[in-house]
Amino acid sequence: MFVDLMLVLGGLAALVVGGDLLVRGAVAVALRVGLSPLVIGVTLVGFGTSMPELMTSLIAAFEGLPGIALGNVVGSNIANILLILGLSAMIAALPGHAFLHRDGLVMLAVTGLCATLMWTGTVGRLAGGACLVMLAGYLVVTLRSGQTAPQLGQDVPPPPVWRGAGLFVLGLLGVMIGARFLVDGASDIARAFDVSDAVIGLTIVAVGTSLPELVTSVIAARKRQGEIAIGNVIGSNIFNVLGILGITAVVQPLSVPTEMLGVTLWVFLAAALAPAAVLILRGRLALGVGAGFVAAYVAYTLALII
Repeated sequence: MFVDLMLVLGGLAALVVGGDLLVRGAVAVALRVGLSPLVIGVTLVGFGTSMPELMTSLIAAFEGLPGIALGNVVGSNIANILLILGLSAMIAALPGHAFLHRDGLVMLAVTGLCATLMWTGTVGRLAGGACLVMLAGYLVVTLRSGQTAPQLGQDVPPPPVWRGAGLFVLGLLGVMIGARFLVDGASDIARAFDVSDAVIGLTIVAVGTSLPELVTSVIAARKRQGEIAIGNVIGSNIFNVLGILGITAVVQPLSVPTEMLGVTLWVFLAAALAPAAVLILRGRLALGVGAGFVAAYVAYTLALII
């Protein structure tokens, strides 16, 4: 058990460090070869911070652990809103108009699509391919409309291409190794405590692979950059379903564990709707609402474990 716990902790650490190196290396190379900050922000940064989720879901799917693969996507989306957005709102009030405009509506639509696919019992290659086509369309619309992630703030020239490429390779290796450790350790712990792979995927794995988003949103909230905190959550949730679930299903079709068709499915939908509902009534996400989101996440997690 101690070894499994060390595998999980070591895997999480490798995912965080590796993801950071991967993004830094990709951005450095992109700037050196002349890509615009718009393209970098929408593609490389967004995809790079989601690499821990992607690698973890792919490895879990190949090892015949659909509960971890799908639970990672669904659990990350739930944690992004209830835990990460909740903690951010507790630090500073968040202006939430983004949830009531295009990107927020896209996130709601994508959540509904994921729930529908789960309800069918299987997420196959055709569904995965459709998700990837929709992701490509969303990125094209985003690029053409001029919306992007926060400015990268390059106050100094980026490092040479060889150094950026080296950081990218090290980061990719770190993410791959971390994902392997995390999946192996988490699955062994699940068997030891007679807990399903789905529950492990929805809790330990989901929160662990969401650490980059957690750090980004909390720092943004502390700097009173609420739109960044919210945009980070919305973008991550969209990419988790269309990108990570899409790629994973194309490579290895997923059967949906029955545990995910009960309370989890409704929490998944409710979490996506909650920010928009609060914003319509209150106009912003503040301390009380944030505390409520975090409390709801803790209650949901305890309910899963119990």
